[in-house]
Amino acid sequence: PPPPPSFQAEDGIRDTRIGLVGSEMCIRDSIVRSLLLSVFSLLLALSPALAGSPDREREQRLADQTVDAILDGEPVFLTTPDNTRFLAIEMPAAGEPGRGAAIILHGRGTHPDWSQVAAPLRTALPEHGWSTLSLQMPVLAKNAKYYDYLPVFPAAVPRIEAGIRHLRDQGVERIVLIAHSCSVYMSMTWIEAMGDSGIDAYIGIGMGATDYGQPMSKPFPLRDIRVPLLALYGGRDYPAVHRQAEHISTLLPELHPLSAVQMVTGANHYFNDADDDLVSAVVAWLDTLDAAAAPQ
Repeated sequence: PPPPPSFQAEDGIRDTRIGLVGSEMCIRDSIVRSLLLSVFSLLLALSPALAGSPDREREQRLADQTVDAILDGEPVFLTTPDNTRFLAIEMPAAGEPGRGAAIILHGRGTHPDWSQVAAPLRTALPEHGWSTLSLQMPVLAKNAKYYDYLPVFPAAVPRIEAGIRHLRDQGVERIVLIAHSCSVYMSMTWIEAMGDSGIDAYIGIGMGATDYGQPMSKPFPLRDIRVPLLALYGGRDYPAVHRQAEHISTLLPELHPLSAVQMVTGANHYFNDADDDLVSAVVAWLDTLDAAAAPQ
């Protein structure tokens, strides 16, 4: 059977102001996103203070070590408009047709095949019909904290866009963005800069985690997210993550009707020894989106 229809924010004529439908909207959105990214990249180039510099040497060391150790999937190197070359790992869905693709963003200071959250999701989701593309996010020194990373968040924007473009070039129609821990902040910076029209759903894992004595610099732009959102966290996650989950719960009536907040009992922030529970929670929520989008 054909794959389920997209679970974008609305079906049919989504832009009632000018009546664009289907491929017309895809073309319009693609042009708008290209212009936005060009402007964003130009601003970063003209004003380096807007974005800090990732530790490129450390990224290269991580890439060298990661590529040699990949057992499932294939390494690819993507490029941003400023010619930053970074590692990604892609893995096709098992069987045809696929349901779509998941872009996976790892936690702070690690790599796209990190054993906590990133690797379990990127290797398990293909068994459920989702291809995966796990991206290398900007990193700093090992001892860098939340506030150290604040200037680096904008550097993630072109990388997420490069991942989306890579999948679109392959003909992927449905994209889910999955971010863990520090990458939640990076993905929210992307949403602020580019909007969420490039994805069909968003999953934030461990949203709101910071370091002791370093509260969030600003709220997440949750009301700007038009696609379905899942806030997933562990029962033994950090107090700040629990507070953020409670906050998102109060906002659910204002978000996409398929949005949800879910706790995995017994799991910590990194889902240690809870890989299966993590994958099951993600797959079950994605299944609900497919069920809602299926013809009645």
